Amino acid sequence: MVTSRVPAAVAALLDILRAAPSLATSVHIEDGPTAVNLTDLDRIYVGWQPNGEAAVTLQQDFNAAGARTRDEAFVIACYAESRAGDKDMALRRNRVFEIVGIVETALRASDAFPEAPTLNGTVLWAHLTAGDLHQQQSEGALAGLNFSVSCMARI
Repeated sequence: MVTSRVPAAVAALLDILRAAPSLATSVHIEDGPTAVNLTDLDRIYVGWQPNGEAAVTLQQDFNAAGARTRDEAFVIACYAESRAGDKDMALRRNRVFEIVGIVETALRASDAFPEAPTLNGTVLWAHLTAGDLHQQQSEGALAGLNFSVSCMARI
């Protein structure tokens, strides 16, 4: 018996992002935290945010009387960043929002990816729900955007 859809949903989110044509050649997709490789200027982390405390937060409750199924609501913490050696913060800020816009588009249904909003059938629905912009000048401009992918599943 499956006790949570979190592992399957995180794996599916990674698969969807790695398959997105607009991300495949220019953005490095990471599963959780990793050491920063400064040669990869644009990155997305799934299951990690700087200074974050949880990769995923979740809640479960019975779906109906009889306790045969449960509803599970969870939020996957994610982070996108764009960095460069110059000092042009506007370019980095625009790029990080472009990256997260691609993520949001990848989570929408399309003819090519009809199961995207269900994370390939692992959840009932998933969508991007929150974000926080961070900016810094350290060895160049860096703009980072914490964002959350909220999901609902039935187990």
